[in-house]
Amino acid sequence: MSASSENSGLESTSCRETLECPQISPATGCDDSRIKEAKLHVGRFFYENGLDLNVVDSPSFRSMISLFSQRGMQCHAPMAEELKGWILKDVMKEMKECVNEVRRSWAETGCSILLDGWTDANDRTLVNVLVDCPKSTVYLFSSDITDCVENMDAMQIFLVKVLAEVGIQNVVQIITYSSSSFMKEAGRQLMERYRPVFWTVSSSHCIELMLEKVGTMNLINKTLEKAKIITRFVHNHPIALKYLQDQTKGSGLIISSRIRSIRPFLFLENIVKKKETLNTMFSSSHSQTSILISTMEGRRVAELVRDHSFWSGVSTILKGAIPLVRVIEWMNKSGKDHMGYIYEIIYQAKETIKEEFKNKSAYSSFWKAIDDVWNESLYSPLHSAGYYLNPNLLYSSNGFIDPEVVTGLYCCIVRAAADIRVQDRITVQMEHYKVAKGAMAAGVPEERRSNVSPALWWSRYGGECPELQRLAVRVLSQTCDGASKFQLSRSLAETLLIKGRNLDEQKWMRDMVFLRYNMQLQNFVPGNVVSNEPGLVDDWLADRNNVP
Repeated sequence: MSASSENSGLESTSCRETLECPQISPATGCDDSRIKEAKLHVGRFFYENGLDLNVVDSPSFRSMISLFSQRGMQCHAPMAEELKGWILKDVMKEMKECVNEVRRSWAETGCSILLDGWTDANDRTLVNVLVDCPKSTVYLFSSDITDCVENMDAMQIFLVKVLAEVGIQNVVQIITYSSSSFMKEAGRQLMERYRPVFWTVSSSHCIELMLEKVGTMNLINKTLEKAKIITRFVHNHPIALKYLQDQTKGSGLIISSRIRSIRPFLFLENIVKKKETLNTMFSSSHSQTSILISTMEGRRVAELVRDHSFWSGVSTILKGAIPLVRVIEWMNKSGKDHMGYIYEIIYQAKETIKEEFKNKSAYSSFWKAIDDVWNESLYSPLHSAGYYLNPNLLYSSNGFIDPEVVTGLYCCIVRAAADIRVQDRITVQMEHYKVAKGAMAAGVPEERRSNVSPALWWSRYGGECPELQRLAVRVLSQTCDGASKFQLSRSLAETLLIKGRNLDEQKWMRDMVFLRYNMQLQNFVPGNVVSNEPGLVDDWLADRNNVP
């Protein structure tokens, strides 16, 4: 759905007075409660997808419902007035109850505030405020923070407003969308003022920054351009494309992804998998090779396919970049158990790169790209605490505690507990955890810790160390990723934040945005990021600016 059509349903409808659910005649063969629930389902569908509510009054929609009824399926479509009245009221009440239920869990597990900010076509800086916890992710509100950009006092006022809305006692961290120097300073000042709160940058954003740094190497730009020459030729030549698809069960050269930053590397990884087929295609034994190399472009592609330096360049790129691509894919597929693993995941990515290259001079540039972003933007003491407090890591045979982990852990202890007596108790309890005393000993076997989240493990086995248990549950219950993975429609918030509406219209807009965003968050499924959509393939090939 285009942005214009998406917004038309919201802008064309003003706030209506609440209508009561009409009485239904017994002649319909259904009781009132079933008809009401059917209409509520229709309403949820319209609200979640931002459809024009007047569509239900269109002849084609009514004809569709009538057809279902003629075939024995009882369908009860609401009128537009019902969607704007009692149905909206009921669904809003239902959603607010869901959000409030999530809110009540924050006191136990803590929560992470996710800031999703961007600049729109009118140079406004806008932000959606989400809150994440193990129970669910919810949308709170959208705000125009244009006046806060480069104005530290205004930014601090905005952040304090957000903390007050969520409850300072509930917040473990704020995950921001930007690693700019201004936002770093905003975070530093906020943490000075509110010691229990950490300011972090979205992990997926930071890993994308690592890939961008990797992409500044000349080797990557040159190799990708060569790979694109091969791909354009194959996808534009019917004989070449048919042969490739016949040999590879219908697939082309590109596996596209909605995660823009990893597309070039997935592309190179896939082209390596098709290397043998490409070599055969341009070999003298292939019956149609002469046709393929009859043009200058075809001969150029044949040379590239046989060029060992090209494949060597591809191999070097993949050795250094694919471990980072796998981290982003892990974050998108693994749900929310990030905090206990992010430190180890980055470490293992570096070790994998080291093992691939063997020679330090070969992998040092990749390590530098990772370390620069890790030290400047990504690392938080929460990551160290998450590593140490994760029983799957501490009790494993490969568990290793370095000074950075210990320092980060004690930073979290000091910031989380202002009372030095509580800090001392946590420190004593840390020794119990380290050697698995008491009830914790029962949770050491791998089968009792590998199939549950680290936070749930602490809930089950950490009761004898209550202060440490509370800290561990709050730390390990947090995500490391930001709001961008939910792919909420930004045009919706942009429409909401247009000034000039009357109070009734603005309330209508707020309700519709609140409903749609929260319904999308409820239905979000991690990991649905890889696609073979032809449109994305064409866009990728046409866009010469998408090289990291």
